[in-house]
Amino acid sequence: MEQRLDMNDNYLKVARLAAAAGAEILLSYQGRFSVREKAPRDLVTEADVAAQQAIQKILLSNFPDHGFVGEEEGHDQVSAEMLADPNHPPIWIVDPLDGTVNYVHQLQSFAVSIAMYHRGELQLGVVHDPVTKEIFWAQRGGGAFLNDCPIQCSQSDRLDQALLACSFSAGVRHDSGELDRFAAALDQAQAVRRLGSAALNLCYVAAGRLDGYWATCVKPWDVAAGAVIVSEAQGEILSLAGEKFDIWDPRFVATATKSLNDQLRRCLA
Repeated sequence: MEQRLDMNDNYLKVARLAAAAGAEILLSYQGRFSVREKAPRDLVTEADVAAQQAIQKILLSNFPDHGFVGEEEGHDQVSAEMLADPNHPPIWIVDPLDGTVNYVHQLQSFAVSIAMYHRGELQLGVVHDPVTKEIFWAQRGGGAFLNDCPIQCSQSDRLDQALLACSFSAGVRHDSGELDRFAAALDQAQAVRRLGSAALNLCYVAAGRLDGYWATCVKPWDVAAGAVIVSEAQGEILSLAGEKFDIWDPRFVATATKSLNDQLRRCLA
């Protein structure tokens, strides 16, 4: 039986409030932040940290018993036992700045991503684009929305007519399997894009702007909110092996239709 949190509007309201606060901080830091490398070619800024602190404060002041997983800190505080415990309070999964390299270079594609996980399922997701003011959101079982308008995936079911996006790891090498998959998709799809924000890629699939997106190198906080939004927009999101999507091991293919998902997974195999 499907496990669903007994949602109330307050969870979503607080998540949207937290995302808006994070977005405001990101805009306020533009042009005046310092940058450092967490790992080769993997950047973090003062804005990431400040936005996460603001988001965490809002979420946990409203829900003090909830768990919190954030990209910049706290991602090592969730144990397998917590995830397996059906009575554990909900866990917030947060990326305060998805698309840091774009942000640093003043490209538009970056966002705040907030999701809630409970009883083995992602329950809600909010992705806030600070530049365009677009807010993608969904609650499990309630549909997907852009601002206040319902959205739905395209009906694309042919790989040769599909516009796709993909993500590469920060330190991708020339001999990586990621590039092999990219070349295979480029050969068979209409076109492939690398936009730089996993969260927005998923939202664009949900809104019908992209027909599919795959990733093998992202983290849970990059894609948790977007995964809910795709699912609620009647899209298909599966592991590379065609199994149920696992947010804690997010190697997946997200597409507008089941047929396209099957074709793309065969192409990437």
